Amino acid sequence: MSTEPAPEQRVIGLLGGMSWQSTAEYYRLVNELVAERLGGLHSARCVLYSVDFAPVAAAQAAQRWDEALPPLVEASDALVRAGADVVVLCTNTMHLLAPRLAERLPVPLLHIGEVTARAVLAAGVRRVGLLGTAFTMEKSFYRELLADHGVETITPGARDREAVHRIIYEELCRGVFTEDSRREYLAVVDRLVARGAQGVVYGCTEIELLLNGSAAPVPVFPTTRLHAEAAVRFALGSRTASTA
Repeated sequence: MSTEPAPEQRVIGLLGGMSWQSTAEYYRLVNELVAERLGGLHSARCVLYSVDFAPVAAAQAAQRWDEALPPLVEASDALVRAGADVVVLCTNTMHLLAPRLAERLPVPLLHIGEVTARAVLAAGVRRVGLLGTAFTMEKSFYRELLADHGVETITPGARDREAVHRIIYEELCRGVFTEDSRREYLAVVDRLVARGAQGVVYGCTEIELLLNGSAAPVPVFPTTRLHAEAAVRFALGSRTASTA
């Protein structure tokens, strides 16, 4: 076993539970990425607060976003008290509240949309299809952020949006991953490409889990992996990660 001293790591605060399948993927990724960077038995210094998703999901469905904020504030405060140097909100949809959450934090909030926008630009892509919950696809917060970086966003048609959203909440968030749903999502990707998408943003962790390893006709941007990579860069010393 190596006797080398462990390099100093900042503590990653994972604010998760939306869904827990998503959060488990974040935990796996940050630890694997630290191990890849540092080798040996190294793992991530992180703390995790997992909220109960049911009341958050109910607030989402009722469009009562003010009710969804307090659990996130309580969780982020707990992460900071536990020593987190950065907060990673382990969900795309709840970044709708990221500006309001960030202003309450004494540490940076690493914004998934900013990280994704930088990856899209680095790939030379200027028009992307966006998959996610109906809230992520239909509300302006994600599209406007990408537009601020010069990236145009195409969202699926109404029937496709309904199907993508339904599968997320009725199947993927419950740990159900089927071949039929995978094929349905890939068909949605094909239709986005036919409309001019040069790449596709997987704006939901559970979509990454469903489509992992599936071929796509254009570059895809798995937001969870990109977010985790940015968190590890921050933890290991980079101060260039995009924060809110």
